[in-house]
Amino acid sequence: MRHLLLLLLLSPVLSLAAERQALRPDLLYHNYCSVCHGDKGDGQSHASSSLQPPPRDFTSPETASALTRERMIHSVTHGVPGTAMAGWKEQLSAEEIAAVVDYVRKNFMPGPATARKSRGEEIYSHTCSVCHGDKGNSAKWGSNLLAKRPRDFTSEASRRELTRERMIHSVTHGVPGTPMVGFGSQLSKADIEAVVDYIRDTFMGPQTAGISGTYAHGKPDKSGESPASKAEKFPEMGVITQPLIPESEKGARPQAADMRAPLPDGLKGNPVEGKALYIQNCVPCHGIAGDGEGPRAYFIFPRPRNFNRDYSRAVFNRPRLYHSISEGKVGTEMPAWSRALTPQQIADLSEYVFQAFIQGKEKAATAQR
Repeated sequence: MRHLLLLLLLSPVLSLAAERQALRPDLLYHNYCSVCHGDKGDGQSHASSSLQPPPRDFTSPETASALTRERMIHSVTHGVPGTAMAGWKEQLSAEEIAAVVDYVRKNFMPGPATARKSRGEEIYSHTCSVCHGDKGNSAKWGSNLLAKRPRDFTSEASRRELTRERMIHSVTHGVPGTPMVGFGSQLSKADIEAVVDYIRDTFMGPQTAGISGTYAHGKPDKSGESPASKAEKFPEMGVITQPLIPESEKGARPQAADMRAPLPDGLKGNPVEGKALYIQNCVPCHGIAGDGEGPRAYFIFPRPRNFNRDYSRAVFNRPRLYHSISEGKVGTEMPAWSRALTPQQIADLSEYVFQAFIQGKEKAATAQR
């Protein structure tokens, strides 16, 4: 009886501990913040060019000195008037907000501006930046003049390919067939490890393996399955040799939408403005031709929407495009652009996608040229 009473008393504490252990601040940042603040917290996102004022660059010393933890928690909770930063208190708990703020402060924000440079940063500045650039994305002169472009540490390929061990080996012995020489005779083993760790922490970002898809508009149920994962089952991936199509759309005969339906709220879209927004924000995933084959598409699952497919052309009228762009899609990388774009900008973007890809005018115009 005494053990049962103790268990009853401890169960709320154990439940809270389990919930805290399950918190994934990296996933929270990916799902809710990266669309505006960027994967690396530097404000360099697909949405940044459309926002005034631009999103915070958490990596700058000015931001680090201006933002206390308490101020950041208040901003995430209640939003920031006059900016695109909305309050998240309706979707995130106080504990989740504190966790994602701490994640940003730990992974993106530098220490006090007066702090001495780390050994790794000093070595990188003196030895590596001349080729790899101050921001790790390869110096412009190196890209133009060297036979083989220096490694861009900020790229998805680098994150995928470069283990810590491989980088230490490359810095020590060089990389045959490239301008990268070995520094094993100039730097100690400790120095090489320091500069590799600096590069990984500063330019390659926190490791977020396994993060794909978002639940910004609906969390998984108790089974751990998101609403989207239940609705759309994809075939086994294996080796990707053809576009991945949801089973629900394979051979399906969709009910054709009313293609004369106007945009909501009396909005009129400008396809010229919409094309500029599409190029700035959508091409990396959906591709310049709207076929879902953008440069980021190969790292995303489920794959981005192909607007040229018959299924897409049957169901995506103006209102559905507007809603999809505004609200995003649960369980995919498609964010809610209403957080970053105005209703008019979303209308312009919807009109461009509708005319260029759903109606196919962009393809026809390209063929004529």
